[in-house]
Amino acid sequence: VCFMSGGLDCSITFVSHILGKVCVHGRQKEILGVLVPRLTDLTKSDCIWQRICWRLVECVPDRGMEAVVLGFVQRASGADTLSRLLGNLVVKNKKAQFVVTQKMLLLQYGHTTTVLQNLLGYLSLDSLRRTLLLRVLQELLETWSSSSAVKHSPAEQQLYISKAILICLSHLKEPEIESCRQVLLTSMMEGVKCHLDSSLPQLRRLGMVVAESISLKINTEGPILKFEYKEDDETRELKSLVVQTPPFCVVPSLPDDESEKAGAVLPLVPESNEKLHSAVPVMPDEELDAELDSDDDLIPYDMSEDKELKIKAPVYIRDCIEVLTGSGSEDVDKWEATVKALESLVRKNPAATREVSVELAKILLHLEEKTCIEGFVELRQRAQVAVLTTDPIPVVEYLTSQFYSVNYSLHQRMDILDVLVLAAQELSCPKFHGKTNHSGAQKPCMQLLPGSDSSKDWRKIVDERIKSKTRRFDMGQSHVEVASCPNKFNAVAGHFFFPLIQRFDRPLTTFDLLGEDHLVLGRLVHTLAILMYLAVNTVAVTAMGKALLEFVWALRFHTDSYVRQGLLSCVSSLLLSVPAEWILADMTEELLETQSWLGDVMEKDPDGDCRRLALQNLLLMENLKKKLEAVPS
Repeated sequence: VCFMSGGLDCSITFVSHILGKVCVHGRQKEILGVLVPRLTDLTKSDCIWQRICWRLVECVPDRGMEAVVLGFVQRASGADTLSRLLGNLVVKNKKAQFVVTQKMLLLQYGHTTTVLQNLLGYLSLDSLRRTLLLRVLQELLETWSSSSAVKHSPAEQQLYISKAILICLSHLKEPEIESCRQVLLTSMMEGVKCHLDSSLPQLRRLGMVVAESISLKINTEGPILKFEYKEDDETRELKSLVVQTPPFCVVPSLPDDESEKAGAVLPLVPESNEKLHSAVPVMPDEELDAELDSDDDLIPYDMSEDKELKIKAPVYIRDCIEVLTGSGSEDVDKWEATVKALESLVRKNPAATREVSVELAKILLHLEEKTCIEGFVELRQRAQVAVLTTDPIPVVEYLTSQFYSVNYSLHQRMDILDVLVLAAQELSCPKFHGKTNHSGAQKPCMQLLPGSDSSKDWRKIVDERIKSKTRRFDMGQSHVEVASCPNKFNAVAGHFFFPLIQRFDRPLTTFDLLGEDHLVLGRLVHTLAILMYLAVNTVAVTAMGKALLEFVWALRFHTDSYVRQGLLSCVSSLLLSVPAEWILADMTEELLETQSWLGDVMEKDPDGDCRRLALQNLLLMENLKKKLEAVPS
């Protein structure tokens, strides 16, 4: 510094080479953890130190440029600090430009939100670098709106790119928005379509949030996009990135005399309330009486002892059918009472239900909500399950045939799958009775297919089954007395399973499972996995296992991650439900091919849940092999 201030030339190229070499060899944290804070302090008010710092990073060899730039970005306290330390490095050095505008934003996705804010804020703080900011935004939008990228990249990378887009939007100025308005609009329309087509709720929500933010930026005066979704911490964080907050927001304190003046100007709340009350004009009683209507003098009728008139629900199944379909449906109160009482009525009258079971199932499948009845969807679903468990074979044949029929919405088809799973669970699972020494010994109640995503509950099922097969040595085990009852699902498992798996590859005019309706395909795959799990110890379990393995093999390269998760769940259910001897006797070659495929999934699949499920299946296969080797020949 002394030489430079005295007008003498000096070179720091040697120091730059040392810095690059140290960072490349894995000592980035140690050297930059000391160097960056020191340079931050020195460059705050000294322009000579700023020039030294710029020259220091500019002379780093290309081989070490990535490690040095990444270390500076990660350890800088803010975008302004990074701008002081690096200057216009990204404009002068092509390697640094590639690292900052390509590698850290499009090829990597492990950096924190703070690093993204520092990086993109650095690009926005200089007119020469703002052209790079606009180019980066355009490339991010191209990736975000690419259907191939949405299908084949992990959800974590999609979230990372979405954050980068929103941070870029927060730095755009009005003239820049005007110049790239058409690009933003085109990318928004293409991107939101790709994300809404995804089967994963997180990706759909990401598309909605980013599209709303872009719409808000380009349509400041006109109508904007607005979606309905449940807000969580992730969506709130994303929305906060669009709003640029100043780094420091300190309210200056007033001197004592100024605060006294301010206190005199702003009166206390009670005093202001008194002034408001005193300002209200008081009207004479005669004028008030003149303004009152004659109805105000009437004494209200006492209705405190009135009771709500209860509508009597039908007591026969056929009466319920008449109310739900005939002229009786015009009576809204009676219709509501019928919907609420139908499940209990079906379970109390199984003989009468069997006479009209298919007709009742058809009515419930097409039943729509006429009034704002609380829990209508659940009431209808429970009634459908009651009808199906009362008369399984005819009703399940009707429902499985309707799943592949025309003129049904996707929601109705998914309702059919939910009903099949819940009914199969009720038919197959015995109930626990008796007391236990420890409350934790009760088997947890698991809902197999709630709402929009059954994969999480499927993992609970698999984990519970693996836990039950694991030997543990413990003192004071509790004993649960299981009531012996026949497995009613044994006789009907094939009726639930095989009609669903037979026609998945035959597209209809309005329904194509292998095409755009992959959301329903994902639900179908998860349903088959659960039915396979519930078919343990049944007669048809081996035939079901072979058919399911062929089904998995046909779809193993599906592009949708939700479908692949379901396929891996199918393999888990097969390994847990089919006896090991039968697996090796009837499916040896298929099992070896499946094992090879699982190894590829574990190493190469972009979805983290798929990799975890593949590893779990490989462990199950290994345990199966050890179990068979332990059996004496």
